[in-house]
Amino acid sequence: MNGPVSLWQRLRAGFLRAGDRPVAAAPRGDTHSAQATESLRALLDDPDIPTAIRSSLAVDFARLEAMLGKLERGELHIAVFGRVSVGKSALANALLGEDAFTVGVLHGTTREAARRSWQEVAGNGVHLIDTPGIDELDGEAREKLAFDVAGVSDLVVFVVDGDMTQRERDALQLLARTERPLLLALNKADRYGEDERKHLLERLREHATGLVRADDVVAIAAQPAPLKRLRVDADGIEHAELVEQMPDLDALRDRLTAIVEREGRTLAALNASLFAGRVSDQVGTRIAEARRELADKVIRQYCIAKSLAVALNPIPVADLLAAGALDAALVMHLGRVYGLPLTKGEAGSLIAVISAQLAALMGAIWGVHLVASALKGLSAGLSTVVTAGAQGALAWYATELVGRAAEKYLIAGKSWGEKGPKRVVTEIVESLDRDSILREAREEILKRLRDRKAD
Repeated sequence: MNGPVSLWQRLRAGFLRAGDRPVAAAPRGDTHSAQATESLRALLDDPDIPTAIRSSLAVDFARLEAMLGKLERGELHIAVFGRVSVGKSALANALLGEDAFTVGVLHGTTREAARRSWQEVAGNGVHLIDTPGIDELDGEAREKLAFDVAGVSDLVVFVVDGDMTQRERDALQLLARTERPLLLALNKADRYGEDERKHLLERLREHATGLVRADDVVAIAAQPAPLKRLRVDADGIEHAELVEQMPDLDALRDRLTAIVEREGRTLAALNASLFAGRVSDQVGTRIAEARRELADKVIRQYCIAKSLAVALNPIPVADLLAAGALDAALVMHLGRVYGLPLTKGEAGSLIAVISAQLAALMGAIWGVHLVASALKGLSAGLSTVVTAGAQGALAWYATELVGRAAEKYLIAGKSWGEKGPKRVVTEIVESLDRDSILREAREEILKRLRDRKAD
């Protein structure tokens, strides 16, 4: 293929690089199939995937199970794709040599995806999938089905019956993004003269540049129009009759057979591996989202606990010691959330690093915090509540900063990464809206203090 090199192309090149060496294709394909099977089984059996995430991705995991079975049976799936009435079902039937798929003149005869074995190539190993037309009148659901089927097929034959429409060009682009090999077949080629057919093939190759190999753009006639001829009977009377013509699929059949025999099992292995990779990415994303949501709740709980501890402690400066203990507990709790438990010593060291960076950035805030702590012990009545609210809000904000910095450290696998702690902490400080956090904290603290007083 021309154009940018896709992930599928890179994997395929790596799998097939040994093709220049005198090694039989079947053993190489068996190796690739075994590798993909092992990868799928590992993902399906991974004990670290939470039940809730498995449930949310149930359709994808069911598809993984189906792909695993397909690999173990040595199957290759070829999807026949295209607009309504371009002859997809007729092509599939002609390849099979039997009327397995419905063929009709009604708009959109194929209502859903259907699959049959292509015995001619590899026993029961190769399966043809006929798909609904991409331009059904009520076709949004069927079009989605067609793309879904093509997305899990190992090879796609895109069928047209003339120069490509804009919808067909768009569909070809979309199919190319599913990262699997495409063949482009000009069906009903018998309707065109030799020069016109040659011109159409050139146009199709232009449309498919970077998406389909030039050699994989072929002309076929799945269901040629009957040939009219005159027959003279014994009395010398002429009769016009229609003679059915045999399908002309040699160019497509040769290309398909060559691909299947040379790299069929490898294509199936690649397709399964790519799909497993996408599911694995989704699992990782869902786990990260779940951890972030839980981490948000944990940080907020500690923000409330620490701010109240500071606000309610009447002893000057002693509240800061309690706050430090809560910071350590927060960091250790976050470590468990992210599956990277921290010892007390590790938590203390991490807090020391974060605090040092915060102190350098926010010396004035900590100065106010210490003054407020001292004043609180000398205050009484409403002034104590107001001072405690202000000091508690600062403690809330400090906890938010410590929690977010520790979270970044844990997400990176207990590392500050290339940026280092100074830059990470600075970015966190800059990303948080201090005023809104302080305002929310103060309102929450005062509300809880009033509720306690009412009790």
